[in-house]
Amino acid sequence: MLSYQHAYHAGNFADVHKHLTLHAAIDHLLRKATPITFIDTHAGRGLYPLGAAETQRLGEYRSGVLPLWRSRQALSDEPLLADWLAAIASVQPSYDRLESYPGSPWWLGQRLRGDDRLQLFELHPGEHEHLSRQALPANVRRIHGDGLSGLIAQLPVATPRLCVLIDPSYERKDEYAEVAQRVLAAMRKARHAVMLVWYPLLPAGRHAELLERLRDGGLRKIWRSELSLREPGEERGMYGSGMLIINPPWGLDERLAAAMARVTPLFGETSRYHADWWVEE
Repeated sequence: MLSYQHAYHAGNFADVHKHLTLHAAIDHLLRKATPITFIDTHAGRGLYPLGAAETQRLGEYRSGVLPLWRSRQALSDEPLLADWLAAIASVQPSYDRLESYPGSPWWLGQRLRGDDRLQLFELHPGEHEHLSRQALPANVRRIHGDGLSGLIAQLPVATPRLCVLIDPSYERKDEYAEVAQRVLAAMRKARHAVMLVWYPLLPAGRHAELLERLRDGGLRKIWRSELSLREPGEERGMYGSGMLIINPPWGLDERLAAAMARVTPLFGETSRYHADWWVEE
């Protein structure tokens, strides 16, 4: 299916959770000088104007990134959040106004070093067209194609290290099994890769299949992070956001926990954050 366009959801609470995690992971990985290949399997666009008709239709950023933006002075004493919000501020025409939200191609591309590489996969023709017009560094390759299949075809990469972001829409029920299958196949080819996998928390609980398949597939060192806005049975729709990190850099879990402890209350009294080792070392 090619119906999903992330512009309708840009800057929502799940983007905050996902991109804050991605930003922290990149920061930890860049502490070493050895080159990295980054692969984004479902890239979407590089930058989302919040005034666009699609984004305004649902306005999910108003209960996502906007509360953090408005609280940025109060959050300035938390290092990871301060750095993340400063990055968002750098793409605004005015520091006082939040007019755009950066997607994963921007978060990955804006910190590339000369020897690093970034491969962006996007299957939706309209989204790929938007991506092709985004200003990104020269060592970024945009690929119009299926990212899950493309990931396997790209392995092994030429650089000593690899970091992958897998962020599908999960519009199809079988995507959970497909993601698990491709992650397991990729980790067999690149067992030291850092793999970030996003998944939605929905009342049907289909994300459990993804988690169980990865646990039963023999992988080690899988860290799980979940942000919930409410209890799953209260109403329809996505009630939370989940992230798995395979082979997380040392110290990433504690750093994110500290940041999320400040973020979570901004999403309401019923919001909760939970993180643990889904599979230990």
